[in-house]
Amino acid sequence: MSFPLLTATAVLPAIGAIATAAVPAARRTAAKWLALLVSLATLALAIVVLVRFDPDGDRYQLTESHAWIKDFGVRYELGVDGIGVALLALTALLIPFIILAGWHDADPLETGNKRWRPTQGFFALILAVEAMVIISFEATDVFLFYIFFEAMLIPMYFLIGGFGDRAHEHGEEAASTQRSYAAVKFLLYNLVGGLIMLAAVIGLYVVAGNFSLQEIAEARANGSLHMATSTERWLFLGFFFAFAVKAPLWPLHTWLPNAMGEATAPVAVLITAVVDKVGTFAMLRYCLQLFPEASKWATPAILVLALISIVYGALLAVGQRDIKRLVAYASISHFGFIILGIFAMTSQGQSGATLYMVNHGISTAALMLVAGFLISRRGSRLIADYGGVQKVAPVLAGTFLIGGLATLSLPGLAPFVSEFLVLVGTFARYPAIGIIATFGIVLAALYVLVLYQRTMTGPVKPEVSSMPDLRARELVVVTPLIILLIFLGVYPKPVTDIVNPAVKSTLSDVHKKDPQPEVEAAK
Repeated sequence: MSFPLLTATAVLPAIGAIATAAVPAARRTAAKWLALLVSLATLALAIVVLVRFDPDGDRYQLTESHAWIKDFGVRYELGVDGIGVALLALTALLIPFIILAGWHDADPLETGNKRWRPTQGFFALILAVEAMVIISFEATDVFLFYIFFEAMLIPMYFLIGGFGDRAHEHGEEAASTQRSYAAVKFLLYNLVGGLIMLAAVIGLYVVAGNFSLQEIAEARANGSLHMATSTERWLFLGFFFAFAVKAPLWPLHTWLPNAMGEATAPVAVLITAVVDKVGTFAMLRYCLQLFPEASKWATPAILVLALISIVYGALLAVGQRDIKRLVAYASISHFGFIILGIFAMTSQGQSGATLYMVNHGISTAALMLVAGFLISRRGSRLIADYGGVQKVAPVLAGTFLIGGLATLSLPGLAPFVSEFLVLVGTFARYPAIGIIATFGIVLAALYVLVLYQRTMTGPVKPEVSSMPDLRARELVVVTPLIILLIFLGVYPKPVTDIVNPAVKSTLSDVHKKDPQPEVEAAK
């Protein structure tokens, strides 16, 4: 029996989470190092998966299949396609940086009543989220996917509510109240989406008789499984609603600014760069593959919602006073681009959307983590409390600028390629929507450059005059992310070569071909 590589990539961080939580309270530093080493070992396994994955081979590779709950047709089935393996690698890559960036975020917190925060729990929860996200990218059994799609909400709830940002303009008591509100809102929104999806999962089983993604998709393709039009549409809506909440898509997005604003910067990155990608990934894997006709039926409405997300998120980012909430609204705009690319139903659009998931994860991590380093120095998230930082901390300001330029998709940096592909793919089939979507790029330039101008340039405010520059640990976090942004900005081929075959398979699932360009006959 071959080594279960995919299982190992998920089980290793799960075991690491248990081991980290079990470290004695007096050994907090040991718990941090253990979590970091486990995350690096998981990254090494993810690299092995990448090396063994053949983009020109079978659609799903490194597969594992074992009976689990026989009476209900539930199997433990894993497999990765090009899209799944790219997002698995992104997750494994970002977790070590998240752990390093949050090295002191859960250190004991003394207040008047001597309240302490469990350091081990913070890092254990991060590893638990990593395990659940990874297996979500690997699962090819719908019920197995659903379990971990929902289970990841629990550790995220505690990370937001129990380890939130200490920087609050109204003090610790107000901060605690806001953290609790953000955590409950995050949980309720996603639980409602999950419950609706559960009803759709049960409905799918009633219709198909099993939960195997590959078996159901094959039966749909060869005509041996027929769904009534109304049934397919209702099932599609049940799945899509849950994924749109997780993504998040307007108008189901309102939990994200609260969650990212109140979480620590590393946890905010975990939310938007890792967890939220499960929603957009699932749209490609489950909505399009299981419900091709319903996906085409819903496309016009989804494109409009994606377009609203792009413009609405960017407009609200322009008006933000809070640095972290600005990044949150910018992410809503970026997720609109991703969903636009998915439902443009073109190879360029879907390749761009998948590449955007990867590039957005890296660029948001770079910007948000540097913003977190900035906020920890000043103790405030308000843009107005900064000014002239580039004169006292030039390296911090420079890395902040590169992260911001990547967020606005500057040519030469990774997100530009993906955003360009999404727009090209959209223009090919829906030119009017593509034109309106380009306004999101203009607004992105506005909110990023205004943010940099107000925080980094101008006279040095007294409160930031003694601000230290990035330290060695912080440079270790930021430097690789910036290198990746530049590398993938000038040479995205390693990622596109992996995802393109999977994108072609997805398009064939929905019986779509790229529109042919209209060329005037030569006179």
